Amino acid sequence: MPAVALTKYNLIYHQRAAPIKHNRSIRICASILGIGCIAAGANKAMVTTAASSSSSNGGAYTTIKERVRFEKEIKKSKFIAIAGPIPDEQSAQSFLSQVRDQRATHNCWAYKVGDQYRSNDDGEPSGTAGKPIHSAIESSGIDRVMVVVIRHFGGIKLGTGGLVRAYGGVASECLKNAPTCLVKSKVRMGVEVPFDLLGVLYHQLQSFQVEDIKQDYETGKDGITMVTFQVDFDRIEKLEDAIKSHCSRDLVFYKR
Repeated sequence: MPAVALTKYNLIYHQRAAPIKHNRSIRICASILGIGCIAAGANKAMVTTAASSSSSNGGAYTTIKERVRFEKEIKKSKFIAIAGPIPDEQSAQSFLSQVRDQRATHNCWAYKVGDQYRSNDDGEPSGTAGKPIHSAIESSGIDRVMVVVIRHFGGIKLGTGGLVRAYGGVASECLKNAPTCLVKSKVRMGVEVPFDLLGVLYHQLQSFQVEDIKQDYETGKDGITMVTFQVDFDRIEKLEDAIKSHCSRDLVFYKR
C-alpha cells in the first residue's frame, strides 16, 4: 500500500515491509516532538512542556526554571547579571530587549542553545565581556539560557583582566543562584489497535503516564482505531515491552 499522510496526527502509514521488526512481529517507530521539565533537587517534580528541539546529549538537558538576578559592585562599577531560560535562538533577542538597561554604560550578553551560541561585548574591549559570560554558561552545564550583564561605569577602569573576571564572575554567580530543572524529550507515537485491545492498551499507557492521548476511528480498516500519545524518551523501550507482553496480536506503531 502506498504511503498516505495522516495530517491530523502528523503520522505516516508505511508499507508493512518498512518498519523495523521486533519479537512477536511488533514494529515500533518514534519521533521526538516535545519536552517535559522536572525540577532538579525538588521534593516534588514540576512538569512543564515546550516545543521540541535537539539536545546536546540526545534526550535531556539542564536549564533554569525562571529568570534570576545577581548584583555586585566592583571598584565603583555596578554589575547586574540577569539570566533567563530561552527555548530557541529567536527568543534571545526578545529576552535582551526585555532586560537591557538603556541608561547603562554596557549591556553585554551571551547565550547557549544546544550547540549554538553567541556573545556580544557591547562596547567593552573585544573578548572581555561576552566571551567570559559564555564561558560561565559552559562551565555551569546549563543549556538554553541567556545571561545579560549590565554595567554602570563607576569611574575606575578595570583593565582587560579585571573586566574578564568581573563579567565572568557575576555571570557565574548568577547561574549558581538559579533554580534548575532537567528537561526530557517527549516522543510522539501512534499505534493501530483493534477495538477489543483498547482497554489493555489504555491501561499500559496510563501506567506509564503518557500524555496527549488521541484516538481516531477513521483508519479505513474495520474494527481498527489509531491511538497516538507522547511518552518520555527514556521510557520508550519499557513501554514497548509492556505492550508486547500484554497484547497477543501483531501491532504496528508509526512515526511521522
